[in-house]
Order: sequence, then C-alpha cells, then structure tokens
Amino acid sequence: MRVRITRIRSDAALPKYETRGACCFDIVCVEDATVPPRSIALLPTGLVIAAPDGYMLMVAARSSTPIKKGLMLPHGVGIIDQDYSGPEDELKLEVYNFTDSPVEVKKGERICQGGFVRVDRCEWAEGPADTNSSRDGFGSTG
Repeated sequence: MRVRITRIRSDAALPKYETRGACCFDIVCVEDATVPPRSIALLPTGLVIAAPDGYMLMVAARSSTPIKKGLMLPHGVGIIDQDYSGPEDELKLEVYNFTDSPVEVKKGERICQGGFVRVDRCEWAEGPADTNSSRDGFGSTG
C-alpha cells in the first residue's frame, strides 16, 4: 500500500517500522515538550498523513510509553479519518500525563505507533430488537 505523507516541517521524521515483524510504525515528536502533571498535551509530528480510501489511521501509545514516560493516550487510541489530510491537518499526538510530575518529551522520541485499519461504512436498517434473549450485563457470558 502506498500512502501519501507530507512533511510540513523539514525536520520531521518519517514514520518507521522498527523491525521486520512490526505491525505498526513508530511516530515521533518533532520538538521538545513538557507535559504538565495530570494534563493533556498535543505533541506535533510535522506530518500530514493521508489515510487511503477504505482505511483509517489508528494511533496508539507504544507499549513502553506508560511505563517509561507516564504518558498514555486519553482515549486509548486516536482515529485519524480519511479526510483529515489537508495542508494544515498536522498529525498531533494527544497524550495524557497520569503522573504527579511534569514529563519531558524530547525531539525525535518515539511516543506513539500507528497502523492502517480497514473500515467499512454501513447503512442502518431500523427495526425491532432481535429475538435472542437479553444477556443482562456488560461483556459477561457466564
């Protein structure tokens, strides 16, 4: 799959698969930043990434980011739509500092990872509820 990517800052690093078997590519911050305690920050990447037709770009924290940095994505994952690809639609990494201390992020630091996920659009068919019995709970089958 070929993906259109635009550097809106000349010092922006292109995303990179770190190993041959990596499912997602690492995304880096393009400048030093400080995330205050218990706060959300947007870290610039200097990139505009156009998700191909039929895909979304999913952004998630790298598995080491919460342990090493005390940062996580406030919504768990970021969903970048296909039409978020205009000249000023910079991909920014939304992070939450869940610690009681400021967190320093350095330029070039790998904070998040991204991957393309196929999506389908549906048409709603309104009607009566299914005839299956109700499960009466959240996610439990037993």
